[in-house]
Amino acid sequence: MSASPAPRADAAWVATSRAAFAEALAGFNRDRPLLVLGHHDADGLSATAILARALPRAGWRVECRILGRGENAWSPEMAAELAARPVGGLIVTDLGTRAEPPLAGVPTVLLDHHVPTGIPEQALLITGHGLDPIPTSSLLAWWCAGAVAEVDDLLWLAAIGLIGDMAEKSGFAELQAAREGWGITALRDAAALVNAPRRAASGDAAPALALLMKADGPKQVLSGPYPETAALRAAREEVQQALAEGRRVAPRIQGDVALIPLHSPCQIHPLVAQQWRSRLKNKIIIAANTGYRPGWVHFAARSGTGTDLIAFFRDHRPDGADPVQYGNGHAQASGGALPPEAWNRFLEELGFGEDAQVPT
Repeated sequence: MSASPAPRADAAWVATSRAAFAEALAGFNRDRPLLVLGHHDADGLSATAILARALPRAGWRVECRILGRGENAWSPEMAAELAARPVGGLIVTDLGTRAEPPLAGVPTVLLDHHVPTGIPEQALLITGHGLDPIPTSSLLAWWCAGAVAEVDDLLWLAAIGLIGDMAEKSGFAELQAAREGWGITALRDAAALVNAPRRAASGDAAPALALLMKADGPKQVLSGPYPETAALRAAREEVQQALAEGRRVAPRIQGDVALIPLHSPCQIHPLVAQQWRSRLKNKIIIAANTGYRPGWVHFAARSGTGTDLIAFFRDHRPDGADPVQYGNGHAQASGGALPPEAWNRFLEELGFGEDAQVPT
């Protein structure tokens, strides 16, 4: 018996999601600012910019908080930060999901497309997970913002998120429309540039969000009048130099796994893993970076074998793995972070010897 095909985000699905989003917004407190929490990659930044630019058109006061290196929306530190802010409602985008909202008692909407680690009962979750193709968080944000405001001029932001999250070939009509309106080369170049700051050593994506909040299209991101463009270009050059070094590192093979050890303050491990995916098509590629954040091993996994990486990491979960920071993401693009002791246990379980372990 063949499996049932995954549902699509057709017009009816989008209309239902928009209606649910508008209804949830009606429950927010307009006397206080609406806060958008977003991820610092191109998809999360684009989703945040769409919401922050569209919702004021419907009369909302909007503030943004980008989560960067080592942060997660469900940490005690973030709960304390949120509790200290006068928040009338919370939109969490591209940061994953859990069973509970980040801050209890605050009306919350989650827009996400990753494999859920929990389904919230006290918040609205609009997720692209389980759909075919999977809409990115930025596309979900564009659809939903369209329920309360005019957003046609912001479609290029959704396109940047789609391209930045490797969904360019998914066949969304919105991307084709953006391609015709703004040009695919400009959109691709802008997505790469917007992704650069969070990959640089500082990890500061604030200039990227600031630029997306001001630009009127991808060409203005690339060569417009704003100073943030120069900051993004400098970050891209830094990352390219670090990536050139990382690409020279030879993998260590153990069974079905190819391990690429890296030590860089730049977030090059996903890029290195993606590069080796096409060269070692019969392996699970894990690029592990001990220099990205002190006291942690950050790793990215890719596979050309079709292996479900979420299931792979679940089956090899070591003691000490945080459920938020380990083995999440997508079935074909996962990763996370582990303390050195837990990382070494993970490697040992995969069959790697002491020579592959990291200092504790």
